[in-house]
Amino acid sequence: MMKKRSISASKASLVLFLCQMISALDVPLDLSQPPTITQQSPKDYIVDPRENIVIQCEAKGKPPPSFSWTRNGTHFDIDKDAQVTMKPNSGTLVINIMNGGKAEAYEGVYQCTARNERGAAISNNIVIRPSRSPLWTKEKLEPNQVREGDSLVLHCRPPVGLPPPIIFWMDNAFQRLPQSERVSQGLNGDLYFSNVQPEDTREDYICYARFNHTQTIQQKQPISVKVFSTKPVTERQPILLTPTGSTSTKVELRGNVLLLECIAAGLPTPVIRWIKEGGELPVNRTFFENFKKTLKIIDVSEADSGNYKCIARNMLGSVHHVISVTVKAAPYWITAPRNLVLSPGEDGTLICRANGNPKPNISWFANGVPIAIAPEDPSRKVDGDTIIFSHVQERSSAVYQCNASNEYGYLLANAFVNVLAEPPRVLTPANKLYQVIADSPALLDCAYFGSPKPEIEWFKGVKGSILRGNEYVFHDNGTLEIPVAQKDSTGTYTCVARNELGKVQNEVRLEVKDPTMIIKQPEYKVIQRYGQVSFECIIKHDSTLLPTVIWLKDNDELPDDERFLVGKDNLTIVNVTDKDDGTYTCIVNTTLDSVSASAVLTVVARPNPPFDLELTGQLERSVELSWIPGDENNSPIKNFVIEYEDGLHEPGVWHYQTEVPGTQTTVQLKLSPYVNYSFRVIAVNEIGRSQPSEPSEQYLTKSANPDENPSNVQGIGSEPDNLVITWESLKGFQSNGPGLQYKVSWRQKDVDDEWTSVIVANVSKYIVSGTPTFVPYEIKVQALNDLGYAPEPSEVIGHSGEDLPMVAPGNVQVHVINSTLAKVHWDPVPLKTVRGHLQGYKVYYWKVQSLSRRSRRHVEKKILTFRGNKTFGMLPGLEPYSSYKLNVRVVNGKGEGPASPDKVFKTPEGVPSSPSFLKITNPTLDSLTLEWGSPTHPNGVLTSYILKFQPINNTHELGPLVEIRIPANESSLILKNLNYSTRYKFYFNAQTSVGSGSQITEEAVTIMDEAGILRPAVGAGKGYSEILFATSPVMHTVRPTFYKVQPLYPRIRNVTTAAAETYANISWEYEGPDHANFYVEYGVAGSKEDWKKEIVNGSRSFFVLKGLTPGTAYKVRVGAEGLSGFRSSEDVFETGPAMASRQIDIATQGWFIGLMCAVALLILILLIVCFIRRNKGGKYPVKEKEDAHADPEIQPMKEDDGTFGEYSDAEDHKPLKKGSRTPSDRTVKKEDSDDSLVDYGEGVNGQFNEDGSFIGQYSGKKEKEPAEGNESSEAPSPVNAMNSFV
Repeated sequence: MMKKRSISASKASLVLFLCQMISALDVPLDLSQPPTITQQSPKDYIVDPRENIVIQCEAKGKPPPSFSWTRNGTHFDIDKDAQVTMKPNSGTLVINIMNGGKAEAYEGVYQCTARNERGAAISNNIVIRPSRSPLWTKEKLEPNQVREGDSLVLHCRPPVGLPPPIIFWMDNAFQRLPQSERVSQGLNGDLYFSNVQPEDTREDYICYARFNHTQTIQQKQPISVKVFSTKPVTERQPILLTPTGSTSTKVELRGNVLLLECIAAGLPTPVIRWIKEGGELPVNRTFFENFKKTLKIIDVSEADSGNYKCIARNMLGSVHHVISVTVKAAPYWITAPRNLVLSPGEDGTLICRANGNPKPNISWFANGVPIAIAPEDPSRKVDGDTIIFSHVQERSSAVYQCNASNEYGYLLANAFVNVLAEPPRVLTPANKLYQVIADSPALLDCAYFGSPKPEIEWFKGVKGSILRGNEYVFHDNGTLEIPVAQKDSTGTYTCVARNELGKVQNEVRLEVKDPTMIIKQPEYKVIQRYGQVSFECIIKHDSTLLPTVIWLKDNDELPDDERFLVGKDNLTIVNVTDKDDGTYTCIVNTTLDSVSASAVLTVVARPNPPFDLELTGQLERSVELSWIPGDENNSPIKNFVIEYEDGLHEPGVWHYQTEVPGTQTTVQLKLSPYVNYSFRVIAVNEIGRSQPSEPSEQYLTKSANPDENPSNVQGIGSEPDNLVITWESLKGFQSNGPGLQYKVSWRQKDVDDEWTSVIVANVSKYIVSGTPTFVPYEIKVQALNDLGYAPEPSEVIGHSGEDLPMVAPGNVQVHVINSTLAKVHWDPVPLKTVRGHLQGYKVYYWKVQSLSRRSRRHVEKKILTFRGNKTFGMLPGLEPYSSYKLNVRVVNGKGEGPASPDKVFKTPEGVPSSPSFLKITNPTLDSLTLEWGSPTHPNGVLTSYILKFQPINNTHELGPLVEIRIPANESSLILKNLNYSTRYKFYFNAQTSVGSGSQITEEAVTIMDEAGILRPAVGAGKGYSEILFATSPVMHTVRPTFYKVQPLYPRIRNVTTAAAETYANISWEYEGPDHANFYVEYGVAGSKEDWKKEIVNGSRSFFVLKGLTPGTAYKVRVGAEGLSGFRSSEDVFETGPAMASRQIDIATQGWFIGLMCAVALLILILLIVCFIRRNKGGKYPVKEKEDAHADPEIQPMKEDDGTFGEYSDAEDHKPLKKGSRTPSDRTVKKEDSDDSLVDYGEGVNGQFNEDGSFIGQYSGKKEKEPAEGNESSEAPSPVNAMNSFV
């Protein structure tokens, strides 16, 4: 909620202006004028008898007036009373009471007269009465003995004081007695009880009377009330205690406050309602007080007369009373007479009009004397409430009094007639500055006087034209009003006053300012307790005005608290508390205007805990709980949570009972027997839960038979010869009484046996021994306590203990579906031999050996579990071309039965895995050497290898594909008659009789021509040369051949590049003067980036560019400094893909060539030796080392470490053998891969359908096994042997 108000200073000026209009022709004090009363005491003047009496009478006039007094209608000679003095230059009397005078001696009616040569003015009749505060009269007060439910009135009867005292009731401790709809104080001060309750019994009902004028309090003697109870209390319909009867009358004066009262007795306490017969209660002036027993109407008028009915009602009936209200009126002004200033010969009138009920009488006085006996004036004529003056002369000056009176009061007004002849004068100061806010009224004063009355004209500027039109308002007092002042209204304004005796003018200035505005107003905020909140108040104002910002809380000053931080344009409150809740107003004041904006802060918090918990309607199985909600802390309560404590069984532990909506404060609670209940209530709102209420009183319910029996009764044997009966015990409050026990009964099912029963203590298990193995039993458990048994329990079926199955499944058959999948069948075992709950069958299977390898593997047993009475299952993940064994076992809750005889089956061949590696070595101009390893999983007998290759040109286009079939016993191959400096891509895979396996790929490049002659690129002769280079596994740099020919002019030609992954060797030929300084420029081909420049040291004709990006095409050019910016044509090259590369930058060195020749000769000798030994069947050294590390014997299998329902199928990785060759950077080696059973086993949600497909859980038992050796029966290749040797 946000409220904004704005008060303009110009509007306040308008109010002042209206006041000025009333006295627009005030006579300046330097001119002769009759007296005017300016200050006097009130008509009814009650004085403190302990202090001096001051009766005020002040007046003005020229010459200054003299003063005289009358007392009770006769002249009061103050000179004869030493206690009375008159203030100098004043008519105010001071009666000295503090020096021995008595106030009572000066009671009376006083009137003041102020007189000078032009007339006499008189004051009102001032009635002086001293205040009185008499003591209570002595009286004997009898104790009040009242029956519960009856009505009672305690009379106060205060002493009559002046003015009447204020009445209130208190106790001996000076604490106000609490009042309510049932107990309240009447307008006469009596204390009314609609019905008395036992708590009303007390001996200190004391009525106090406070007399404000004397600041004294009088006390009545204490009144004693004793309430005695009678059962039952009789309910009564309403009767009125005050007023009595069915009707009454009330007279009130216009403008006063009307108070009507109705107080009723009855049980239950009646409720009061007010109506006005034949009309509505006045809106905005009607209020209800004293719990609606008092009707209050403020500022009553004649229209409020009528019949007012009060109705008192309770559930037994109603009663009403009608009060007839008549509104009378003391005289009040319609037109009060106003002073007249006339010039000789002018006419005028004095009008005195008043109204009242009854209508007042009008009487005129001249200079304090009734006009009928006053000196005659031929220019004066009285016509009822009007005096008419014609052709007045200076002697016509006088003061006239008008008196309007009826039985309820009087009005007296003075008005003079002053006859003067004066030229105009302007009373407003010259050059007075007026400042107003734009779009608000501007009032420019031109206070004047003259006789006859001058005419006023206004001009804007010194020589401006006269102001006329609707945009200006000209008031009778000379004021110029500009209803809506704008910025262009600023300027100088001149007023001219003229009459027949002269003319005068005056200038004033007007400035129009921009209004003050709040451009960012505070906004409604909701904040949790102890949080922080900020209200903004950003303003915009005229630069010439200095604003001040004030913050208010609930229209009062901010609390003096350091938590309130007032900033330049905000108010921040930290650690907000509940007391900070309210309306915050930002007020911006300037000298001309004031604006404000308000916003409400709502502080929310968890509700306060409920209180006053009360238990009613206590029954054996129910009780009603009621409570009073705590403060909701500005967040409505959503619901109440009721908790209970069982002080008998679980003291200190609170349990959830129920919850009800936040609008409900009572609830009927269901109870259990034999529980000592206490309840508490928790309130919940959007912020959170309140603290729990204080506990209610305790309520112990009576004991009873148990209502329910234990739940979750089960019978499961733990041994083959027992039955364990278990149940969930009843909780303490479910026992319904002391001595909780259980009757456990059982008998064998389907056998004509009697129930066997035993009563056990409050436990949750009983074991029956000596039972047959796995037979069904009927079981029931019944609760009982000291008062009896619970209802008959229901029966459940249990079984005695299980034993291991006795027989194995028979007729096990295996059907091999493909090289990796088989289906197994078996016959179910007889249910009697299971000796327990049939849980399923387990299939154990393991690989005996691979048919393609000579060595045996360690056994890794795998387990598949098939739930229920299944008789078949699928065995996935088998290895092709292998021999397997399996057996089947039945499973119950105790464990596994004996295994069926092992069944042997074999899987057919499959396609092999990819070769373990492919390595390309010894590149020459036209040949490459290929070496490979046999597949890790041949999955059968290898029949051959398939090699496919094709060339790749500089644009990565593939050439024709060539295919070669290689015998299975080969492990290397030399490809000849290849193109030089050409990249080839190779595809290699192995084959069995089933088909081809996965292929492995590799790329290699033949080396360039030794002469280094490069083939011309496409596009040569077009002004530039563009040569594409690709990086090979081995980077070759060949020096170009130079031809020395004397050029006609300097030039750089034959720029060549040899690129690797991240660098390129740039060389060129230069023809021209010696000592040239070269530089190399390069950039990404096709890019608009600037060229990068590298300076070549010395006069070398080659340079290495480093830091290049692999697989990126670059442009390059070479230039010579100092030769008019001469540069070569651009070349383009491409870096190779990111792969390992070997550099042989020293390939052209003689010593390196010689060393390579020696190595080649040595290799040739070794190859011859190896070939001879192979033909003889001998073992070369590497083979001997491998044989020395042959696989150990297969270790015995451990089957007892397998876990039912789990799956394990991970092989140990094979360590490298000593002397084995580590693959080079170019070797591609496939990792071993076993098929996963995640799609089969129950443990991983893998299932087949009922049509014979697999469903079950796959688990494995494995034992450690060393890595397999090289199972190939073929001799290693010479290259392998050479690498092993090296």
